[in-house]
Amino acid sequence: MQTQLPAPSPGPKKRGRPVKGEGGSLRAELIEKSARLFREKGYDNTTVRDIAAATGIQAGSWFYHFKTKQDILAAIMEQGMAQSLAQIEAIARLGLPARQTLLRLVEVHLQTLLAPDHHYIPVLLYEWRSLDPDTRGRIVCLKDSYEAVWDKTIAALHQSGEWAMPSRFDRLLIFGALNWTVQWFKPGSGADVQELARQAMLFMLRTPERDEPQAAAVHRNSALKAE
Repeated sequence: MQTQLPAPSPGPKKRGRPVKGEGGSLRAELIEKSARLFREKGYDNTTVRDIAAATGIQAGSWFYHFKTKQDILAAIMEQGMAQSLAQIEAIARLGLPARQTLLRLVEVHLQTLLAPDHHYIPVLLYEWRSLDPDTRGRIVCLKDSYEAVWDKTIAALHQSGEWAMPSRFDRLLIFGALNWTVQWFKPGSGADVQELARQAMLFMLRTPERDEPQAAAVHRNSALKAE
């Protein structure tokens, strides 16, 4: 009769850097899941254990990537601003007329705020005061660059006369109106982001955009009347 040897006991768990998640690196997943939690529960009400549970890792594993919860908050805001800045700088390089450029800027801004799973910029808007002063300075640099693109486009509209009643607070008023849409806009409510952007343009400029054939016809009629 043969004696069956007991199965070898499992060795100690290997220590080391945690494996990456399915959608990319663990760092990226930590940023994504933390952004959602911060938006849904608030920064102060979200614990390290909440973040670990959402990511499916042990509570201490995320220290390989972030030393504190504050570091995660800063990474969320920096990544959100960097992505948004890259998008609007690409629009600015297209050389479109100022009105079309502003429409594209509004569309991108609204998409960033309202699209499903886009949590980075809403977190920046509502958790800005949770950042420590040193970290806030880095975000301000990105924020200033983002606003500069808008300022240049708004100035072009002022100069062209397409902005019927310009003021020195136009950008601040625009951002205030657009950012508040997260409080009331509901997908499937009869308007998508593109339509919302078009309505926002009418609200801001108070004049509809004439298409090129219509503009050409008006020019021809004016010329005939002058003869």
